[in-house]
Amino acid sequence: MKLLRVAAASLNQTPIHWARNLNNIKSAVSLARTQQVSLLCLPEMAITGYGCEDAFLSPSLQQTALDMLGEIVDVCRDITVAVGLPVNFENTLYNCVALISDGELCGIVAKQYLAGDGIHYEPRWFKPWPSGKRGALRFRDTTVPFGDILFAINGVRIGFEICEDAWVAERPGVQLAKRGVDIILNPSASHFSFGKHEIRKSFVREGSRAFAAIYVYTNLVGNEAGRIVYDGGPLIAAAGKMMATGKRFTFEPVMLLAHDVDIEHTRMHKTQRPASLSEAGAVDVSLTRAHFSEPVSPLPRDHRSEDAVFEKADEFARAVSLGLWDYMTKSRSRGFVLSLSGGADSSAVATLIRIMVELALREIGEQKIRAAAPWISMDAPNADAIMSQLLTCIYQSTRHSSAVTLDAARTVAQSVGAQFMRWDVDNLVSSYTHMLERSIERPLSWDTDDLALQNIQARVRAPGVWMLANIKGALLISTSNRSEAAVGYATMDGDTSGGLSPIAGIDKAYLLDWLREAETAGVSGLASMPWLRVITSQNPTAELRPIENEQTDEGDLMPYPVLEAIEKLAIRDRKGPVQIYRLLKHERPESGAQLKQWVRRFFTLWSRNQWKRERYAPSFHLDDKNLDPKTWCRFPILSGGFSLELDLMDKES
Repeated sequence: MKLLRVAAASLNQTPIHWARNLNNIKSAVSLARTQQVSLLCLPEMAITGYGCEDAFLSPSLQQTALDMLGEIVDVCRDITVAVGLPVNFENTLYNCVALISDGELCGIVAKQYLAGDGIHYEPRWFKPWPSGKRGALRFRDTTVPFGDILFAINGVRIGFEICEDAWVAERPGVQLAKRGVDIILNPSASHFSFGKHEIRKSFVREGSRAFAAIYVYTNLVGNEAGRIVYDGGPLIAAAGKMMATGKRFTFEPVMLLAHDVDIEHTRMHKTQRPASLSEAGAVDVSLTRAHFSEPVSPLPRDHRSEDAVFEKADEFARAVSLGLWDYMTKSRSRGFVLSLSGGADSSAVATLIRIMVELALREIGEQKIRAAAPWISMDAPNADAIMSQLLTCIYQSTRHSSAVTLDAARTVAQSVGAQFMRWDVDNLVSSYTHMLERSIERPLSWDTDDLALQNIQARVRAPGVWMLANIKGALLISTSNRSEAAVGYATMDGDTSGGLSPIAGIDKAYLLDWLREAETAGVSGLASMPWLRVITSQNPTAELRPIENEQTDEGDLMPYPVLEAIEKLAIRDRKGPVQIYRLLKHERPESGAQLKQWVRRFFTLWSRNQWKRERYAPSFHLDDKNLDPKTWCRFPILSGGFSLELDLMDKES
């Protein structure tokens, strides 16, 4: 046996927050050292944060990252540590990982495959490094190897796959295996989406089997830069078996997963003679100290977390609640202000904020909550006491508001423990209406001015909640969902107002399902929430037309499951109107004429409302598609509106 203690640490970093990032890195190193870890893997871009975007191109940022690397090198005595950063090599910027061993920088490995699809834009800032190429970089007063490097530390061969490297067919691990690699480290910044963690586990497990190696994977955790939520979940596998799995969605800034691995046992699975160190082109690091040796004491019993399998409803609750927590604390906001309509969207947000508090109390406790949000008084440290300080809900009524939604809003606010206010804004609506009537010298009516009369009700609700948010120093939450964003079913500067739109990345059909599950079964290990019945029993409605009109969202648009199906085919799968109609007519019971009407409505409204999507508040990425034009779906503000394609669809039988 040749036992070696390896570890992966998930870190909650922030772009260009040098002090926070460095402190988290040092904490991970210190924690690993106390557990007698020999080899520690930290996430991709851990020094700078992954989400620096165009700031990566700043020479000042690049130099500061190297300065921070120097500080990290100095604290890595008696341990080997891999840490990510951007490096400018020969006037070209690369996404890199530095390997430090016993207080010395051994070399820097550059990423070979860049993530350039979906929410990722790495090719905008970085260049891919060619396989097999090696150079030399000046660092401090010495020269270190740079590029595609295999390290040998006291005879143990260590190589890298950096995040995207492991997701491609010709992954670097293939060549590393030919060079006799013992351990593959994968420092990642892999964003959360539903079900993605199981894919990660597959390539980690399969990589360890196919390459006959120990595979150590780690990831960022938390809402790093505003839009993307990372779920952590470090993994350690050996020879095709998952050996250890770490916690996901942790509220802790540092989470360490350590495990003892048997180098000799893994080598037994190799099917070819390993190349010599010189043949493999390895950088041989001979240590004078004995830290890269067998551990002398067993790991603590609680060194790793359970491999909890989360259902989709749990993942949704945990991703959004962690995103909300980090957004609040990193923006230094003093809680949230929410215009609570008594409908599904705003009620879901209020519920998610309550879940956020419950999970934070369960995991980090009142002292760390106080440290992260010192403005919260902890005289009565329970969820209700925190919520009363954290969330203020306002129901803003007009003459078209119903007693049903008022009761629902009050019930939700009281049930989650929030402050509740009711404002009557009907006089504001009337004031604007009368002003316009005098100016245009005619009365406004629902027959001729429907859209204007609806929108003014939504718009007059914005200034008051903005003012309250400013007074409280709180974050105003917008409650638009993705289905509304797709077709522009929202009032700009009205219900879209806010600094964060946490559910704009999820469709309304799923949101309604999630509320029903939270109501009846509970989510994320929390108790069921039967009071949500006041929401799930309603038909979603904007309540902007006279009550006798019986306005509903689906009546204005189409059934939400149909809207979600069309959006998925159009945006994720990039299919046109004719293809979508052909697919749906075999799946839906509606008549062909009805389906054509809905497909036409979707594409017409989609094309007209790109300008709205350009102005939405930041939202969280949650699944395999996104309508955010900054991070996923770019579309022209002005276009032909699919007129030719829709006319061709109408000719279909």
